[in-house]
Amino acid sequence: NLKLNLDYFCGYSPERINPGDKKYTLTNIVKITSGSNNIASEWIDILYGSIINAGTFRVESIKIAETAKIIENTQRDINIALMNELSIICDLLKIDTLDVINAASTKWNFLPFKPGLVGGHCIGVDPYYLTYKSNQLGYEPLIVSSGRKINDKVSDRLVERIILKMVEKCLFKKGLKILILGLTFKENCPDMRNSKIFDILKKFSKYPFKLKVVDPYISEETNIDLDIECSNELSFEESYEAVLLLVAHERFVNITTQEWSRLVHKDSLLFDLKGIIPRSFKPIRI
Repeated sequence: NLKLNLDYFCGYSPERINPGDKKYTLTNIVKITSGSNNIASEWIDILYGSIINAGTFRVESIKIAETAKIIENTQRDINIALMNELSIICDLLKIDTLDVINAASTKWNFLPFKPGLVGGHCIGVDPYYLTYKSNQLGYEPLIVSSGRKINDKVSDRLVERIILKMVEKCLFKKGLKILILGLTFKENCPDMRNSKIFDILKKFSKYPFKLKVVDPYISEETNIDLDIECSNELSFEESYEAVLLLVAHERFVNITTQEWSRLVHKDSLLFDLKGIIPRSFKPIRI
């Protein structure tokens, strides 16, 4: 029977941590603060201000604080969706998407977002909160919804494209050895929640291939729930007919040209989602 702002108060500050980021840590990111009334708002602002070196930004209401959090991630989702759509167009034009982005990045106000998989528990989730609430209020958010649809289809498109290339190179066969580099939802981060690579593994597991996944953050607790070999160490003692680089972990970025040569055959198929495999190997890029 307690009543808000009479018997208890509520202070709120949305989470702004960037997993795997060694520069922008908790104390180095400005903290948005809010409360159910001025007293709670001031109290929570002082509390966070005591540990946040970057300072705080106090807003008028909890609604504003939460909407700010959601739009931060929704904006990134939409920008990545634009690049994913661009990658479809560039593929039809027979040009490299990352080359286009690198060229456009020479303009000072171009935002160099890149195409790819959108997983995790923020960017791929928060837009649904916004669309859900918006629909409740009678408005259909067209751009936000379109961005989600584009990004959710990326894994399907990647698998279809890779399978097509395998057929073209006459690699599609039983027992085809495929090495998949990366499992977490982003680089240099152990978090595997909502990683879209699991979707890719499920799709490939339907084919008679021999799959191996390598990620430095794989542990005994990692549960893929598929008949796929897993390891947290990359060995160069074995070569593969296909190598798919899906996450730009520092370990993979530092693979040398000589080491790449040991991983593949002359006719192997390489797919490079992150643009880090040497171009001399002629990798397929998104």
